[in-house]
Amino acid sequence: MADVSMRQLELFAALPNFATLSAAAAHLHISESALSQAITSIEKTVGQQLCVRRKARGLTLTPSGQEFAYRARQIVADAQELVLGARLGDELRGPVKLGCYDSFATNVIPELLESFPARHPGVRIDIMVGTNEELLSELDAGRLDVALVYNVALPLGYRRRRIYPTELEVHLHPEHPLAQAEAIDLADLADEPYIQYDATPGTSNVTDAFTARGLAPRVEARVTQISLVEALVARGMGYGLLMSRPNPLPMSIEGRPVVVRPLDPPVTVSHVVGIWPQEMNLTPRASALLDFAVERFGG
Repeated sequence: MADVSMRQLELFAALPNFATLSAAAAHLHISESALSQAITSIEKTVGQQLCVRRKARGLTLTPSGQEFAYRARQIVADAQELVLGARLGDELRGPVKLGCYDSFATNVIPELLESFPARHPGVRIDIMVGTNEELLSELDAGRLDVALVYNVALPLGYRRRRIYPTELEVHLHPEHPLAQAEAIDLADLADEPYIQYDATPGTSNVTDAFTARGLAPRVEARVTQISLVEALVARGMGYGLLMSRPNPLPMSIEGRPVVVRPLDPPVTVSHVVGIWPQEMNLTPRASALLDFAVERFGG
């Protein structure tokens, strides 16, 4: 029985990322026929069909193929880390592929990109900013090492490390009648126009919070950008409800001031966490980056 080579494992590990064999071959810099032959060789070795190749319908992995690709990706990653660690000893060098939820990326990514290289100059941080759905998909496909997200409504199958605490806060125009209060009860906002940050999990957080009190928000506008929420609030068009973030700037993108107040009783008290697939081990570089993030933002 023929052995499966590391190169064949590398090729097969990449297949879940592509809808067609030709697209996979182009990305892997290999001919389509050579890739097809590698797949056939692996299938003969393991004794079962791992993928279905139809010209009209593209490339589909069988359940066994999905599992094989997942484990192949682990083996390839472990082999790369073994070689890198042996070559460099205790010095950290190489890439960290970091994902970050888009609503707080501007509050944490600049600090990480500026300050972490001073601690570990041999590590390069590659950044992807996206929605929860996009980040989870990239983690599952092996294109991210770790992602920073809210620890809210996350599916099973991920390890987590707490980075910093966060909770829902009220954003108000400085002349709003509630702007002088030390803290605000959610019930006092129910009749006020609400500028909704329309993104998962934020939308459900707010809806659940109001529903638990037998209330409903009066939505004035739904927008998908934090900066636009702040801009509308700063123009007095309504209030916003946003999770607390490090390095806050109580000002809109137009330079208008915004007042931020806590909720009392508190709502959606949670954490930003670093997550990665349960079956995967963090690289030393990714682990060091999370340590650094906790040091800078934790509390």
